[in-house]
Amino acid sequence: MKSRPWLIYAIVTTTFWGVWGAVIEIPEKAGFPPTLGYTVWALTMILPALAALKIINWKLEHDRKSILLGSIIGFTGAGGQLILFEALKTGPAYLVFPFISLSPVVTILLSYLFLKERASKRGWLGIIFALIAIPLLSYQSPDSSLTSGYLWIILSLLVFLAWGLQAYVMKFANDTMKAESIFFYMTISGLMLIPLALFMTDFSQSINWGFEGPYLTAIIQILNAVGALTIVYAFRYGKAIIVSPLTNAVAPVITIIISLIIYRIIPEPVIIIGMVMSITSILILTFEDAGDEPGVENNLSKEAVNE
Repeated sequence: MKSRPWLIYAIVTTTFWGVWGAVIEIPEKAGFPPTLGYTVWALTMILPALAALKIINWKLEHDRKSILLGSIIGFTGAGGQLILFEALKTGPAYLVFPFISLSPVVTILLSYLFLKERASKRGWLGIIFALIAIPLLSYQSPDSSLTSGYLWIILSLLVFLAWGLQAYVMKFANDTMKAESIFFYMTISGLMLIPLALFMTDFSQSINWGFEGPYLTAIIQILNAVGALTIVYAFRYGKAIIVSPLTNAVAPVITIIISLIIYRIIPEPVIIIGMVMSITSILILTFEDAGDEPGVENNLSKEAVNE
């Protein structure tokens, strides 16, 4: 594990995101809209961002390239979330979620072509298992709701491309700037989109402003925020073609297991198959040497701390 720091950060990310995914619906079902949940999440990003800046002694990179890369990462991630809200208004969740869950395909393709990342035959097998497992784990039973037009397809495609591009740029940016700086710009981007999230909120509906509303949401969303920080570190030390599919395949498994314990809901057979394939990919990719090649690993944060 010490020789695979990417794996440690990936495990932390998937654990936090897995728990977050299992309990985030509690405030939503209690009457706190997901758009307001986004607002709370953006605010919870501030605490880990301050902790990250403290690690590098507040020496934030503010050159044009760093600001641009950090902003792209932030806006593609946070913006994709807001677009997803709109996609779910007009499209069926059982089609939207499996579609956007395959965003690691974009990351893998871009990283293979432009970052020249490679994996062993065993590693590619694990990647394939993860890519198959992800949409299976995102499966939701069809309901009787009607699909309104084809706008949801376009919106889902935008989210698919945005999140795939985000992971690629995150890895690319880690070669020239500190992971902590990347997360800072992710936080700023998320905060800048709060007015849009508020505009998208239907304030005419009854909103729960009690503990199960913004306060419980804040407690839950801090898990998401910390996971967002550790995923940056995972990409800093590991290959994007490994980290992206692995984290996207493992977190849903944790969510399903916790949901099974809390809500006692038996997963669909399709999801069970996805869990088996995900666990298989975990066993394969855990032993894959997914670290950067010698001399490529980014040590910016260590150097900044020693200055």
